[in-house]
Amino acid sequence: MSDSSLLDPAGSSLQLPLERAAAVSIDDRDVAINAWCGFAALLVAYFHCRQITWIGIQQFHRSGARFDFNTVFSYLTFPIAWGSAGVPIFFVISGYCIHRGTARKLLANPAAPFAFDTGNFLMRRFARIYPVLLAALVLTYALDTFSLGFTPVSPKIGTANLHLFIVNLLLQGVAGGTFGSNGALWTLSLEVQFYLVYPLLIALRRRIGIKAVLVCVGIVNVISALVFERHEIVLFASYWFSWTLGAWIAEAKAAPGTQKMPNGSIKLKVAALVVVIGCGAFKFEQYLAFQFWALAFALYLFQALDKLMRNSLPVRGFSWLGEFSFALYIVHIPILILLWSVLFHSALQTTIWASFAFMIVPIAVAFVFYMLVERPAMNWSASLKRRQSAAA
Repeated sequence: MSDSSLLDPAGSSLQLPLERAAAVSIDDRDVAINAWCGFAALLVAYFHCRQITWIGIQQFHRSGARFDFNTVFSYLTFPIAWGSAGVPIFFVISGYCIHRGTARKLLANPAAPFAFDTGNFLMRRFARIYPVLLAALVLTYALDTFSLGFTPVSPKIGTANLHLFIVNLLLQGVAGGTFGSNGALWTLSLEVQFYLVYPLLIALRRRIGIKAVLVCVGIVNVISALVFERHEIVLFASYWFSWTLGAWIAEAKAAPGTQKMPNGSIKLKVAALVVVIGCGAFKFEQYLAFQFWALAFALYLFQALDKLMRNSLPVRGFSWLGEFSFALYIVHIPILILLWSVLFHSALQTTIWASFAFMIVPIAVAFVFYMLVERPAMNWSASLKRRQSAAA
């Protein structure tokens, strides 16, 4: 996932070309990115909450429920069936946030030698990711152990042993499966793999340029999908194009003299069309839908970063959630499973209300988790960056 704390101007590595700085400030862009992080995390969390607690739209429709508020709100949640779209949104944002500082340095003086400090980069990402991931795995084990005390046991609680604990630190989907109930952690293994190959991406970009890199990554993505994804081996290469799209956007927006792109409304309409295609593809293959949704969000983000995001209550709310979107993403499932086990003994509900009420708890716990675990990890990562700057 991308850094969730983007609202601190001092911590932002994004600087705009002077001719566009008056139109869209650093803070404006960071608020927009934070708002989308919050939206994506909430979308994925409620997608899982609805799956865990409710009977589902098809079974609800077949039940012939009478027309009432429950029926109205149940049908209004229908778009959440595609809530996993939050994952490719995260991938694109992650690529954008990770690469934007490096892109600015590369484009400031293209002819000058550029030394990428791989060791410091990996140390900073280690400090940012692993304390939070380790704490989430421990929390998952604790909550799942408590949930197992209620019968019938939730079918969503899987095995939680030392082997899977270690596998989920880097190679979930390759060397093992889900740890306990926390199925959301598969993307964290991919993120770490993205970081490990990022120095290679930088080296290629220096030689052939970011557009050629994007094409090469796209080819690798297709090959990986055919070789690995179809055999249920989840590897970064099968999702690398989504992440690299974000890196390409970062470089395009950091280029000196870059002007606002014309025909913005056309790009947004194309993005909307690609979203619809992705929703249709979801019926046949979730992986294919992910690729369409990543492309759609990249089209939107490329255009949206040139515009001010309205300072409305929803934007402020999603920006606040964006502060701890990483925490919300990685802890929500075992919390929801525990609530489902304690209150309903793992029985699916015919009313939608529980799915709304349950969301309060993971949001509250995620905020506490952010303050106690994630924020110290962010400070540790930031201190490593300051040491690098001082050494330079």
